[in-house]
Amino acid sequence: MSNTFDQDDAAQATRDIADVAAVEVITTTAVHLMSAAAVKCGLADDPENQTDLDEARKLITALAGLVTASAPDISDMHARSLRDGLRSLQLAFREASAIPDPIGKGPGEKYTGPVN
Repeated sequence: MSNTFDQDDAAQATRDIADVAAVEVITTTAVHLMSAAAVKCGLADDPENQTDLDEARKLITALAGLVTASAPDISDMHARSLRDGLRSLQLAFREASAIPDPIGKGPGEKYTGPVN
């Protein structure tokens, strides 16, 4: 691959992202975080090999920050579905934990408030 090819690809990606609405970027990012967190919480096909609650905690906390910060700027329809997905992951994390965090201290709860 030549350097020109790489520059052309980067220029095309920049043009493509310029055409995407912010709400799409936010929701797509949130869905990626949700999917990764679900796998790390053991909600995928191979929980014995894929569960990693330390990683799940990081992903859920990042998701909570994104959802909380962006909610006022995206439509209620988008914000509501993101909050619902986030809450489900927070509950799944609590259920998967051998020693659950105290209410209000779970992943992302500093942004969302207590989840139980």
